[in-house]
Amino acid sequence: MATLSTAQSLRTTPEGLLWEPSERWVRGRKGEVTVVDSRHPVLVWEPGVPVPLYAFPRAEVREDLLRPARNPPLGAHTGSTVFYDLAVAGELLENAAWTFPAKDLAGHIAFEWSERTGRGLDHWYEEEEEIFVHPRDPHKRVDALPGSRHVVVEIGGRVVADSRRPVLLFETGLPTRYYLPRDDVRLDLFGPSDHRTGCPYKGTAVYWSWRGGEADVPPDVLWSYPEPLPAVGAIKGLLAFYNEAVDLTVDGERLRRPVTHFSRMPS
Repeated sequence: MATLSTAQSLRTTPEGLLWEPSERWVRGRKGEVTVVDSRHPVLVWEPGVPVPLYAFPRAEVREDLLRPARNPPLGAHTGSTVFYDLAVAGELLENAAWTFPAKDLAGHIAFEWSERTGRGLDHWYEEEEEIFVHPRDPHKRVDALPGSRHVVVEIGGRVVADSRRPVLLFETGLPTRYYLPRDDVRLDLFGPSDHRTGCPYKGTAVYWSWRGGEADVPPDVLWSYPEPLPAVGAIKGLLAFYNEAVDLTVDGERLRRPVTHFSRMPS
């Protein structure tokens, strides 16, 4: 079986893809059926997409479950030329897999993750740990550090949180998030939401929306991880606000609202 070099360095293809080999043992399943069982996965970053995906050598994929796509999409992935439907357990999942035309990635197949796109494989494992939404980026850090800073949160000039017991979460590429004890947050001003999100670094978040008055606040501005992943266990049950949508003062200094993709949340 031909495999790519295991030298750990990012490479670029003429199509604008970034890629590097990974030494993690990765498995992907649809229900109880293992579709991918790979010890030679490749991480791929598409242009303009902040998170990576995996591609796998064909020999480590159940190709017998793949069918030429009946309705291949246009422009769904960078330079992709061949799409496959996945036939498994009596179900046909359209466009669940594809190949890249890049010479460097010849002989590799990528798959959709159902938690991210709503189709594709629904259980993924790195070694013996299940991972969610998308592969973890080896060039990204997430650190949750208990602190003693004085954090005040305001909405429309009204103080909604005041704490000297924050846990600061530092995540590459995002603003510092301040996770606060529930006793330090006016949770009575917020109502629980049905919204849920998954994060491969932190776990599954639950949300609350503003119910406190006339301030123009997007929905789901407040969240918590009831059962975070072990690496960020310090944030368990604490509450955090989108810095992009509230006014934060830390140790007496009013912070500027950062501009991120979360700034485009609907109001």
